[in-house]
Amino acid sequence: MKVHLVDGTYELFRAHYGAPPAVGADGAAAGATRGLLHTLLALLASPGVTHVACAFDHVIESFLNDLYDCYKTSEGVPPELLAQFPVAERLTHALGIVVWPMVEMEADDALATAAARWAEADGVEQVVICSPDKDLAQCVRGTRVVCLDRRQRKLMDEAGVREKFGVLPASLPDWLALVGDSADGYPGVPRWGAKSASTVLARYARLEGIPEYEREWDVAVRGAAALGASLRAHRAEAALFRVLATLREDAPLPESLDDLRWQGGRRHELEDVCARIGETEVVARMPLWRPA
Repeated sequence: MKVHLVDGTYELFRAHYGAPPAVGADGAAAGATRGLLHTLLALLASPGVTHVACAFDHVIESFLNDLYDCYKTSEGVPPELLAQFPVAERLTHALGIVVWPMVEMEADDALATAAARWAEADGVEQVVICSPDKDLAQCVRGTRVVCLDRRQRKLMDEAGVREKFGVLPASLPDWLALVGDSADGYPGVPRWGAKSASTVLARYARLEGIPEYEREWDVAVRGAAALGASLRAHRAEAALFRVLATLREDAPLPESLDDLRWQGGRRHELEDVCARIGETEVVARMPLWRPA
C-alpha cells in the first residue's frame, strides 16, 4: 500500500489563488474550499490511493513564534481565506479523510511525524507527501518516503532532493538556515546563497561540521573569506534558524495506520458542507459512502 499525506494548508492556499472567487449559500467566500473539494476528490479517485490523511494549520501561529518574533503569522493572509479553514477541515472530514488540525505545532510537523511513523510499517510500500513545500523535502528517505507536487505531477525522491538542493534530505534544515526562507520569515545568514550553502554542506552535512575558519575548508567555494566571516558572526542565528526549519516527528497523532484507510464519504456531513459552499452536485457523484 501507499500512504498519501496531504498538505491541506498548501492546497487551500493554492485553490484560493488559483480558482475564481466564489461564495456559498450563506454569502461567505467559498472558492478555496470548492477548489480543495475537487483536488481531494481527484486524489481519492487516483489508482492506488487507499490510505489518506490531511493536515491543516488550524492556527497559522505555532510554538515557533515564541522562538523567533519574525516567524510567519496570519498577518497578510486574506481574511476570506482564513475564514475558510474551519469549513475546509469539516469538508475533508466529511469526505472520509483523516484530518489533523494543528494548533501548537504546524501541519508540516504532522506530516513529518506520520511519514516517520509509517515509512517502515508492515505493508507500506511508500509514503507520499503531497506537497511541493521545500521544508517537507527533509522527510524524504530513499524512494520509501517521497514528495509529490500534484500540480506539476513531479515526484521527488532522495536523488531528486540532492539534484534540486545539492544536499541530502538530512542536511536541508542546515541549508535553509544558511539560505533563509522568506515564506517562514527568517532571513538566513548574510552572504550565503543556495550555491554556496549546497557546496559547503555537501561536504560537511551539518552547521557544526563546517570548520570555523574558511582556510580549513577542503572544498572550493567562491567568496570563502566573506562566507566564513559571516558564519562566524552569525553562528547563533544560524542555529536558531535550523531549529525553525527542522520539522518535528513527535506530533500527537492518535490514529493507527488502519485508521487512514479510506472507506468512503460521510453522507450527511458532506451534504451539509456541500450545500453551504454551493457544490451540491458532488454528492451524487461520490463513489463510496461509509456505513451509516
